[in-house]
Amino acid sequence: MQPHALPAAEAARLIRDRALSVEEMARSCLDRVMARDRQVKAWLFLDPDLVLKRARELDKRTAAGLRLGPLHGIPFGVKDVIDTSDMPTTQNSPIYPDTRPGRDAACVAIARHSGALIFGKTDTVEFAAGGRKALSTNPFNPHHTPGGSSSGSGAAVGDFQVPMAFGTQTGGSHIRPASYNNIYALKPSWSLVSREGARMSSLSLDTVGWYGRTVADLKLAAEAFRLPELPQPEIQVKGLRVGLCRSPVWGRIEPTGALALESAAKRLEAAGAIVVPLDLPPAFDGMAAARDLISADEGSGAFLPEYLAALPIMPPDIKARVERRGSFDAQKLRAAYTLADGCRAQFDGLFGPALDVVLTPASPGDAPEGLHTTGDAIFNGIWTLLQVPCVAIPCIRSARGLPCGIQLVGPRFADNRLLAIAEACAPIIDNEPNWARQTLLG
Repeated sequence: MQPHALPAAEAARLIRDRALSVEEMARSCLDRVMARDRQVKAWLFLDPDLVLKRARELDKRTAAGLRLGPLHGIPFGVKDVIDTSDMPTTQNSPIYPDTRPGRDAACVAIARHSGALIFGKTDTVEFAAGGRKALSTNPFNPHHTPGGSSSGSGAAVGDFQVPMAFGTQTGGSHIRPASYNNIYALKPSWSLVSREGARMSSLSLDTVGWYGRTVADLKLAAEAFRLPELPQPEIQVKGLRVGLCRSPVWGRIEPTGALALESAAKRLEAAGAIVVPLDLPPAFDGMAAARDLISADEGSGAFLPEYLAALPIMPPDIKARVERRGSFDAQKLRAAYTLADGCRAQFDGLFGPALDVVLTPASPGDAPEGLHTTGDAIFNGIWTLLQVPCVAIPCIRSARGLPCGIQLVGPRFADNRLLAIAEACAPIIDNEPNWARQTLLG
């Protein structure tokens, strides 16, 4: 297996053992990009000379016997709404075509100081919110979307160009691309990962997460970000209590999405898990609409600077968000926040002796055809508003040969326990080996 096809956890072990150099890893990833970039178009900025210079610097740390961080030598893509000190941050917007902020966002700084090789900037929906779509395509079929707004990050990891990448989520911008690109993702609990230096459109929704090819990859970054560890017993799938949650928006499911959820549930049951239907309390019926209202109203303030400075080239849909302030309804917004607060407490309270984890769709189905769309975030928005951790796991292929995954969800701030559950469940839910994915793509 070529280095670019290795999961991050395996590559990190080989680099620590000096069986693989960071430069060798970087060159393999660059070769993969050169072979596939014309089709996949994952990158907005990539400087091979800079990548190799940084790789050699990391190899010097290895050679000197210095302490190595958990992400040492791992090429890491960065969604181009997240600031980097040595690369532009354009937000895929003509308003910021060559902006160089001169400092790393907090998440990039943590990854860099944990040894990651910051590889380049991945394409995104404009501002990660609307306007221009990414040019990135789905690695499994270039006529289909890779999802969004973390389009390039999902495509780059799914196409084996880098083993890990940052995404962000306001509605479903991180978990949904994982489903479409056949990869793993963690959307952490809201507030556990600093958003400083990342473009925000919604203070109470925006969350920075990361992609990988295995749960072990996700755990590497969780270690770097020092996500809180809670005392927990060893996770066994046998006896694990899984709530099968179709959620209040089940009417929007597609046949492939329904099959993915059913397949995951049956595989877990066959392995001894106790899978029971989970109907959320009636209050949750209003959560999708509440998320949309909160996102729109918080966005109206977030994009006011661009509205004032660059109105002629501002995307019409973002412009309309700002102009919502003219019809601001304080009573409806208060009700939406109050509903979210109540549902968060109710959801956290579901977990305990009767429930370990929630199994629910990661997307309505497989990736839609066309790059005019990034798909529907309806099966993600409720969990984003609940501010809970979510782990995306690949599951099936559709009749069109496109991936479709599921997600596991836990209570707030139990991220490491959720990762432990996901690590136990993943080999059962995802029965396609990593090498088979890479072989399929070529």
